[in-house]
Amino acid sequence: MIRMIMHGCGGAMGHTITGLAKDMKEIEIVAGVDLKEEDSLGYPVFSSLEACNVEADVIVDFASAKAVDHLLDYCGEKKMPLVLCTTGLSEEQLRKVKETSEKTAILRSANMSLGINTLLKLLQDAAKVLAGAGFDMEIVEKHHNQKVDAPSGTALALADSINEAMDGQYHYVYDRSQKREKRDEKEIGISAVRGGSIVGEHEVIFAGKDEVITFSHTAYSKAIFGKGALEAAVFLAGKEPGLYTMADVINAAS
Repeated sequence: MIRMIMHGCGGAMGHTITGLAKDMKEIEIVAGVDLKEEDSLGYPVFSSLEACNVEADVIVDFASAKAVDHLLDYCGEKKMPLVLCTTGLSEEQLRKVKETSEKTAILRSANMSLGINTLLKLLQDAAKVLAGAGFDMEIVEKHHNQKVDAPSGTALALADSINEAMDGQYHYVYDRSQKREKRDEKEIGISAVRGGSIVGEHEVIFAGKDEVITFSHTAYSKAIFGKGALEAAVFLAGKEPGLYTMADVINAAS
């Protein structure tokens, strides 16, 4: 049985993962960390990582970007495997993730769903054919009105996947309101919509002359992210130091 600490257990995703874990035989949440200490989750909750005195095999993080630096320091020092699900990280924080992965196993993904991670692979195949034929590429992402980072980490991951397939030829454009000029053929436009309770929608548009091809993914529940995070935790526990992705989880299961 894998013993897991839920970092950010008081948030919406923390509660979702707590519920899902109860139905899994491979893993058990033995403790939580959150500024809001709760006593109704079925495990002890601590206000900080240092205060947590429960033995564990892996940490799953769904907290906030501002808490990531301390979390990485802790996991690096304790050699604690970490499933890092928080998005909106700075370039400096991403560098720190890579540095910490030299000390302990870290799995980082902008999106934990099986569907999105399959889409990442499909887009690379599509881009090699369509971008090479002169198709313009645009990404539109939609999320609820409480999401603070934009564009979403998933939208950036989709763009990065396309760009990787095209040998990094493209740059990203987030706002066209400040310039009056036609679209650059080497740009990927990324637009963000925030409203209501939208869990997550991503649309990748390949627009060519007289035809448009669209790839889309819609999340109807946060449960798809929670399930992926738990599967990632089971995969990561006991792994050697290194930087892992959901692709590693998918490949291990296939």
